[in-house]
Amino acid sequence: MKFTSHTTAKDAVEALVALYDRNVTTLREAFAGFSRGQIPDKRVRATYPMLRLTITQPPLVDPRLAYGFCSSPGVYETTITRPDLFRSYLTKQLKLLLENHRCPIEVGPSQTPIPIHFALGDGYHAEGDLDQNRLELVPRLFDLPDLTIMDDAIANGNAGVSPSGSLPLALFTAPRIDVSLLRLRHYTGTSARHFQNFVIFTNYQFYVDEFVRIAHGLLAKEAHPALAADHARYTSFVEPGDVITFNENLPRSENPDRDIVQGKVPPRTPQMPAWHLKMNDHSGITMINIGVGPSNAKTITDHVAVLRPHAWLMLGHCAGLRNSQALGDYVLAHAYLRNDHVLDRDLPVDIPIPALAEVQTALERAVSDVTGLKGYDLKRIMRTGTVATVDDRNWELAPSAVQNLPLSRSRAVALDMESGTIAANGFRFRVPYGTLLCVSDKPLHGQLKLPGMADTFYRQRVNQHLEIGLLAMKLLRETEPEQLHSRKLRSFDETAFQ
Repeated sequence: MKFTSHTTAKDAVEALVALYDRNVTTLREAFAGFSRGQIPDKRVRATYPMLRLTITQPPLVDPRLAYGFCSSPGVYETTITRPDLFRSYLTKQLKLLLENHRCPIEVGPSQTPIPIHFALGDGYHAEGDLDQNRLELVPRLFDLPDLTIMDDAIANGNAGVSPSGSLPLALFTAPRIDVSLLRLRHYTGTSARHFQNFVIFTNYQFYVDEFVRIAHGLLAKEAHPALAADHARYTSFVEPGDVITFNENLPRSENPDRDIVQGKVPPRTPQMPAWHLKMNDHSGITMINIGVGPSNAKTITDHVAVLRPHAWLMLGHCAGLRNSQALGDYVLAHAYLRNDHVLDRDLPVDIPIPALAEVQTALERAVSDVTGLKGYDLKRIMRTGTVATVDDRNWELAPSAVQNLPLSRSRAVALDMESGTIAANGFRFRVPYGTLLCVSDKPLHGQLKLPGMADTFYRQRVNQHLEIGLLAMKLLRETEPEQLHSRKLRSFDETAFQ
């Protein structure tokens, strides 16, 4: 099959959808027959669609733009998966490329096979109904996932020019995206289609319980200060197992989720369950309880990143390191001391993680609006400073001389086990990030996190903390994506796709 040329983003995306659907249908039909005992007489293979752009002249673009253009002449390519899921994202990226380069977009088959597991999707287990004899035949007849082409070389800046001489057009290849889509379902208990562009990570179930209460109330037309203005835009609320609650006040025609098969509560809680307060344009809010530790934080952000969200925030608990702090006070991170170690290979600790002005401003304004404190008075309950992220939950048991000196030298005001990892992976994957923590203990000052230590004042802070996060997301939603995805997150020779 030859490549086709397109001069509109809509036509190019439709060509991608048609080619992808045709190829996965071929694989699905062949595997369905194989499951029934119809053994193919030769290997069944279909490949991912490819996008190609040939740039002959450097672009003349608005210097404020961070993405949407190729920085130098050359041939740029990327493989594509699930164009149905990424339709609006792809349309926007290709529209910008056409505006900035005024050259056609080519669509055609790549040389990268679609693994049968990815073609079947997250609702089907390839080995589920096969006997041992047919299981042994699967690798001979169908392509399996190949880990050697599922790395983060492009995002890490190690990709360079491909063997064909082309340059990368996007941060992630199709196989890398596919494995993340399946793992999102595995870890969170929800399908990738439900994820929204504004993501809140938390490390405590308290926040989730309040989010669920607010979301159900919102869809039942109960006003909430941080979300009421957008009430009519929220279409549904999705919980683990793809259990959907609809906004009954919206006409069916305005709620495409009505066509989705209702899920069911999973028999056991997923490792990092997710909840989604949805809008039709994916501008709603996703909340994920990532549990404790930098390994979980890296795992989930590795996979959420392929969905290209507009922002993610960490809302959680931390240890306050200053005597002037009280339980329930807030910490707005503007720097990170990274002792988490899980990203040392991909993003060495000597690389700074900058604070992003748009996110910082939204978080500070949200704290002010919710608490009613302004200017200098805001310092009574919120401290801006360095957050230390560690990989040892029992860090406070180390000798004081070992633990206190680095914390003091870095001017750290709080310590946790996730925030630095989430910010660093946001930086690595060009996803705007921010952190607002709530002080739950002060180990250096004798206030350890033990049963009964959290008083009523602190417990009330959880609800207020979440309200601040939801308002911050609303403020970020009102910010132009071109401002959020700023040049601070882009390297010398960036991919054209955001």
